[in-house]
Amino acid sequence: MSQDFVFSIKSIVFDENYHPSDNTRLTTNFANLARGKSRQENLRNTLKMIANRFNNLAHWDNPKADRYAVELEIISVELNIDVEGGNIPLIEILKPNILDKKTGARIDGIAGNNFSSYVRDYDFSVLLAEHNNNTSAFSAPDDFGDFHGKLFKHFVNSTTYKERYSKPPVICISVSSSKTYQRTENQHPILGVEYQQNEFSPTDAYFEKMGMQVRYFMPPDSAAPLAFYFIGDLLGDYSNLELIGTISTMETFQKIYRPEIYNANAAAGKFYQPSLKNQDYSLTQIVYDREERSQLAVKQGKYTEEHFIKPYKHVLEQWTATTLAD
Repeated sequence: MSQDFVFSIKSIVFDENYHPSDNTRLTTNFANLARGKSRQENLRNTLKMIANRFNNLAHWDNPKADRYAVELEIISVELNIDVEGGNIPLIEILKPNILDKKTGARIDGIAGNNFSSYVRDYDFSVLLAEHNNNTSAFSAPDDFGDFHGKLFKHFVNSTTYKERYSKPPVICISVSSSKTYQRTENQHPILGVEYQQNEFSPTDAYFEKMGMQVRYFMPPDSAAPLAFYFIGDLLGDYSNLELIGTISTMETFQKIYRPEIYNANAAAGKFYQPSLKNQDYSLTQIVYDREERSQLAVKQGKYTEEHFIKPYKHVLEQWTATTLAD
């Protein structure tokens, strides 16, 4: 066994010809869209929605709302933990790449956006379920998320990550349907109106162990706030176009995946609690199988347990204890 964990990164273009690889985490938004008889139409329409939203937000010097094109790159992260060279799939994230058609310039977007993690599937779909089996009150283990958090921070601080990406990742996902959010007076020209909540959701706490803070913003013309998880300064570290790349990408996926919240016909008010039971919303013309997605999370959590957590249990415990002591 290697004394330290070594990461490798592979990338593939996400376009209308995209086919998930054998190693792709099947619960990812993009893999779900790329299957079935509607796959190519799904992909084409999704990319068009992203481009339209990008040009809507980047409206300056853009009178026809067609100045920018957005290309997406799927980044797959693997961990080399075995001296024989065996790689274990860990994480998949997205990175928008922006083309300014007026100047010909290519602009890097922010790595992150969507966040798919095999270990997180294991934590939430296997470990948490086992911990609460035959208990009267729901709870989480005291060390819940510790290993995943340290592994993620180790990756972001690794030479492998820093050689390819100059800025820390930003993850953008849905707000929690179990919490209430209150609109503040703070407003950003791109991120929009900031919302706050009184307590962390379990997801917020999990991301905190990954070294990420959270802020909630509802961009202009949006129906609901998004949760932005970041390292450093969300408002100061990234340009307007970088932030627009993340918003346009992830708001599109949320409209498809959670239309009850992000494609609602009425926008969030001063006090807002998201609800998947909301009936006043519009559907996109994109096919998405949410039931399949939830079932696959359990399957892939068990896959991670069988091929990673159990076989390397002692190595992982030793590495986590050493890293936690740093």
